[in-house]
Amino acid sequence: MTLVKKAKECADHIKKHSCALVVSHIDADGLTSAAIMGKALERAGIDSRIIFVRQLDHKNLQEIASSNPQLVIFTDLGSGMLDAIKSLKLNAVIADHHQPQGKHEFHLNPHLFGLNGGIEVSGSGMTYFIAREMGDNGDLSALAIVGAVGDLQHSKHGQLIGLNRTILEEGVKNKVIKHEKDLMLFGRQTRPVFKLLQYSTDIYFPGLTGSEEASIEFLKRIGIRQQGEKWRRWIDLEPGEKQKIVSALIQFGLSSGLAGFKVERLVGEVYTLLCEREGTEVRDASEFSTLLNSTARYDHADIGLAVCMGDRGKSLDEACVLLSEHRKNLVEGLNFVKEKGITEMRNLQYFDSGNLIRETIVGIVAGMSASFVNNRNLPIIAFADSEGGVKVSSRGNQDLIRKGLNLGAAISEAAKSVGGTGGGHDIAAGAFIPREAKSDFLKILDMKIGSQIKLGY
Repeated sequence: MTLVKKAKECADHIKKHSCALVVSHIDADGLTSAAIMGKALERAGIDSRIIFVRQLDHKNLQEIASSNPQLVIFTDLGSGMLDAIKSLKLNAVIADHHQPQGKHEFHLNPHLFGLNGGIEVSGSGMTYFIAREMGDNGDLSALAIVGAVGDLQHSKHGQLIGLNRTILEEGVKNKVIKHEKDLMLFGRQTRPVFKLLQYSTDIYFPGLTGSEEASIEFLKRIGIRQQGEKWRRWIDLEPGEKQKIVSALIQFGLSSGLAGFKVERLVGEVYTLLCEREGTEVRDASEFSTLLNSTARYDHADIGLAVCMGDRGKSLDEACVLLSEHRKNLVEGLNFVKEKGITEMRNLQYFDSGNLIRETIVGIVAGMSASFVNNRNLPIIAFADSEGGVKVSSRGNQDLIRKGLNLGAAISEAAKSVGGTGGGHDIAAGAFIPREAKSDFLKILDMKIGSQIKLGY
């Protein structure tokens, strides 16, 4: 069976019902997934309720089952709990892109078709393919691209590939999105240009990231000036000025000896939502996705969902306030890691943030830390205090994947062995473990990663 046929099978099953409970994840991909399904259900005349969870586990699955829903649609999660879903006899459809564990009849997942859920399609993409089979929902492709960008699926190649490309082309055809080559730093649409440097976290520029004064001085030094009393945004600059900044940043990145610095991380394909007003946080897919992360990861998924569903008034205003705080937290988190340093083991490196970095963003900080760690031959593991235990997040890179690294499998096995739960992708995964099990977990994970990439064993 092809992926499209499976999507149609899932869609047909959904359309047999009069109401559904949608359960989704609390990141940008999860929010856009929930919104895509919510809009598709609404257009199909099916009543729905949407809830969000940080991680799907036995406890919240039992709570879902106890509410006796007519139909449950899991988006951007569920693939790691297929056997539990089955054992609870939940009438469920799963649209996910994480590595599957078990089997389920109505389960759409790229891995089942030999595709990579880490770079070729996200959870919102899988949800979009089902929504597309439910009716005339081609316009929802824009939300699917926001979800994919939120999952950084464009970062390896500097552009979206695979099924993400198919969705992008459908969005272009439906005139809801366009793509072009441009600077990939956050804030092109909305921020004064110096803020792009000050709050650059995807690439950590030593001396610039976190410093307004140094970022302004950098721009003045290369001849970029204010316009009267105000600094212009990136979208307001002339092409020659943009080229000056890009060239200077490339030179700065190369001369600073940044770990793994590549021009492709600075300049690549960007995605503009044509139905959104220019100069707003929802016009650019990267800004939109970060805006969504700043809501759900701070216990305000309802605000992010409302923005996805079209609220450009109160909910967008509230989300923008949360976004400002989120960006500050990321910079503070990066500075914490840089100052405290990272502890190396034989086959991994880790930092423990305790309660100083929020558990819902520690994975983002871990991924961004890759721009300044000295050893790119080891995956990064991050810990943050969580209610009732510890949140674990991990990030690898493509060189390690080629050597055999599969963080989803390693994290899942190590977490299970200490009484926790976990899973994810080969390049990024997460877990929740008991607080007292941290040391044992690290030893087991170190051994499992070592056996995967054949380092020291």
